[in-house]
Amino acid sequence: MSTPRLVATDLDGTLLHSDGTVTDRTRAVLEELDARGVPVVFTTGRPIRWMEELWADVGGHGLAICSNGALVYDVARREVRDFRAVPREVGVAVAEQLRTAVPGTHFAVEHTTGWASEVDFPRHPDDRAERHTGDLADIFGDDVVKVLAVHRDLEPEDFWRRVEASVGEQVVTTWSSSFALVEISAAGVTKATTLATLAAEMGVRAEDVVAFGDMPNDLAMLEWAGTSYAMANAHASVHDLADHRAPANDDDGVAVVLTDLFGLSR
Repeated sequence: MSTPRLVATDLDGTLLHSDGTVTDRTRAVLEELDARGVPVVFTTGRPIRWMEELWADVGGHGLAICSNGALVYDVARREVRDFRAVPREVGVAVAEQLRTAVPGTHFAVEHTTGWASEVDFPRHPDDRAERHTGDLADIFGDDVVKVLAVHRDLEPEDFWRRVEASVGEQVVTTWSSSFALVEISAAGVTKATTLATLAAEMGVRAEDVVAFGDMPNDLAMLEWAGTSYAMANAHASVHDLADHRAPANDDDGVAVVLTDLFGLSR
């Protein structure tokens, strides 16, 4: 294959080690690519509020696609460049459908600047951000980039399949967690669609993009990119789709592959 002109990589389970850190080896590879003028786009399901501590570790520059494609963040300027909101009427209606189709489902919303949830939505123990609670209709603003649906009693993929069967024709649904959490975006919004827009702005074709991922929310991006790598630790569906396999995230798999693809110093 020819040398890629753009690198797109997921974060958790892909670029990051399982403890959420970036190694010196990976940081050095990112810095060398930046010095060569090769853009690296971080593509993640994470909201902006979970990203601040990572910017210095990944070089403090470039663009990040957050919330599964719904938001583009300029890392150097520390500002939201663009976002695609879930229309309020769609989000509230979808939630009501899911309450009927999958009883026991609870909801939260990710805004461009924070989050809010229903009272019964469980809080992640590591999430210290301020949370507003209330009825979904009351907390659903005009800048909701992702709706989160959670179920305490179902397995992750089973829950996603039920959600997709119920509302998948109205919104984009995906999952990437070890518990039953489904991430809901506006129709047509994925990591792939947003990455395609950014690549076009840079004059880069899909065939000149190399992408890395590990979970179902990476599938659209991996399918779109000219060259795709599933991490050794990836979900089976990602292995089935990707062109190649990279070493595991805890073995610096992204850095290993990029070193070979670009002939970087070892």
